[in-house]
Amino acid sequence: MQLARMGLLVSLVSLSAFLSAGCQSSMAKENRALWDQNRELQARLASSESGPKTDPTQLTALQQQIAERDAKINELQGQLREPAAGQTDTEVAKIETSYDKASGKMTVDLPGDVLFAPGDATVKDSAKSTLDKISLSLKKDYAGKKVRIEGHTDADPIKYSKWKSNQDLSVARAAAVKAYLVKKGVDTNLVTVQGFGSDKPKANAKEKSANRRVDIVVAMR
Repeated sequence: MQLARMGLLVSLVSLSAFLSAGCQSSMAKENRALWDQNRELQARLASSESGPKTDPTQLTALQQQIAERDAKINELQGQLREPAAGQTDTEVAKIETSYDKASGKMTVDLPGDVLFAPGDATVKDSAKSTLDKISLSLKKDYAGKKVRIEGHTDADPIKYSKWKSNQDLSVARAAAVKAYLVKKGVDTNLVTVQGFGSDKPKANAKEKSANRRVDIVVAMR
């Protein structure tokens, strides 16, 4: 039991060093979530030492599950950071992957300007490589998990496109992403589509372009 506690403390120290090194904001969120989970594990471990029904194997298994989950998320983030043909480093840098511990959901935030031309809902050729990576990950690492594709726009009124409203555009863009992922082999029965228009702007967005996005939300549990 003492060895398990030491392992947790080493994990916390390593994580603290990683966070202080200055990583991408989305990665920091994921690792802060892991930090919180490790603190919870440490508290459970401490309380279990005085109890008669200690089962250290369960705690070890839980630690392993956390590590495996975060390894998969980090691997996907790394893959999405590799520019595809026709993509710039700036566009790729805007792609974020995060994990919400409370809801148990992973979100891949894809900027609308990376996926689509202004006022359009046809996936750019330059964005298909990114969606290929996501489809492969959904089939390999998150097989059987439910996926919700959310379309979002900025609040600027529609002027020069065929869409009647931002709501219509957001639904069309989310549907286009779903169609592409299904074409690449993702189970259509696991994927739902929802358009929010401009109703859910991105928190702390410095530019309105950040609100033009498609979020791919995976239910991890």
